[in-house]
Amino acid sequence: MNSINPIDTTQIQSMMQKLKTMAAQTEPPSSRPVATEEPAQHLDFGNVLKASLDKVNETQQTASQLGERFAKGDDTVNLSDVMIAGQKASIALQTTIQVRSRLVSAYNDIMNMQV
Repeated sequence: MNSINPIDTTQIQSMMQKLKTMAAQTEPPSSRPVATEEPAQHLDFGNVLKASLDKVNETQQTASQLGERFAKGDDTVNLSDVMIAGQKASIALQTTIQVRSRLVSAYNDIMNMQV
């Protein structure tokens, strides 16, 4: 029996905080705003989403490259490193899919609201 466990709101909030942190890290230092007295920093959702998807893609490519190097007999790559990288890539992809599902569900809920 294959059942899908729903994500509670604390996991979503945690993921959003991680996305914001990753977005801040991917900006070049010259484009980061200098601390001023402005009350809130505006984040572009599209940029945050792209940065997180790029990070997931990078994780998957790294795992793939490590697997290929190990298969070719590269002595500098351990099996444990390959397995860990593969698991990280898998978890990142699964998390991305669950976040996407939640976003689509929230979008559908908003679209079905009566105004």
